[in-house]
Amino acid sequence: MKILVTGHLGFIGPVVLRMLHEKGHETVGMDVGYFRENAKPWENSVKPHTEVISDIREYPKNIFDGVDGIIHLCAISNDPMGQLNPGVTNKINFEASIAFAEEARAKGVSRFVFASSCSIYGNAGWSEKPLDETASFNPVSAYAVSKVNMEAGLISLATDNFSPTFMRNATAYGVSDRTRLDLVVANLIAYGLVTKKVKVMSDGTPWRPLTHIEDIAMGAVCAIEADREVVHNQAFNIGRSDANYRVIDIANKISAALGGLEVEVLGVDTNDTRSYQVDFSKALNTLPGFKPEWDLERGIQQILDWFHGREITEDIIQSRDFIRINQLQYLQNAGKLNQELELRS
Repeated sequence: MKILVTGHLGFIGPVVLRMLHEKGHETVGMDVGYFRENAKPWENSVKPHTEVISDIREYPKNIFDGVDGIIHLCAISNDPMGQLNPGVTNKINFEASIAFAEEARAKGVSRFVFASSCSIYGNAGWSEKPLDETASFNPVSAYAVSKVNMEAGLISLATDNFSPTFMRNATAYGVSDRTRLDLVVANLIAYGLVTKKVKVMSDGTPWRPLTHIEDIAMGAVCAIEADREVVHNQAFNIGRSDANYRVIDIANKISAALGGLEVEVLGVDTNDTRSYQVDFSKALNTLPGFKPEWDLERGIQQILDWFHGREITEDIIQSRDFIRINQLQYLQNAGKLNQELELRS
């Protein structure tokens, strides 16, 4: 298959490309390039067979030529970035993305695998049963709202010849060419290494489902390869059956991996009301080939191995190389990015 991967220069994109190449697929990568210069190559780095540097709001119309399927990772990718300009977040993550999908359908692309998010469940609180794909949405951020809107838009585009699939990924962790330190697992590890304490900003009680980026990438590849009737207009929560953790549980596992560092629960108001437990059984039971391989302990060790031999200071772990919103603000301050998040040539 010829597969177009949008957002291939992000956190998860390089892993998706590698897996597609291992399966023998031809790849096209399209990315605006916000984080192109932040690469810190990891193992088995690959490039797409064809690379297009382009904003999804204005892309070359021949991008779909010969393409069989799309894995759509492109998005303003987390809550702080989404709040930087919520209106633009909606324009990129929903308006431009659904227009892109509509054009792909018109050009004969038959499969569209959308990287959605478990954050659409938002402030679900505690429930006797984890949330499956039929649960109500309760998004609490511009990022999550854009994912809800995009799913609804894709449902309306589904036809016998165009099959969208919604991958509701849990909170990502792991190592790639563009490792991030603004996600919960790596952030707690990084500050543990610097401060010799594992600091929990909340009271530690919110629930977070976690998924390694290798397993997220595997889910996307399984979905694009699956028989159409298995994934047509279907949502899948992507994670492991043991992937739901309270934040304090994550901190304790990291503490153990760092030799028993003190866990300090600060209990400050983080303005983050997300808390949800997720049922991952549908993907585990019905998505062909999907067998998550990474547990949290192994993922923590991978991140520690990545840190080994690197200089680690608070300035470095807060730098634009590893914190997405800091890179965007750097580009804006340098006059390279306008308020609409359009790169200036």
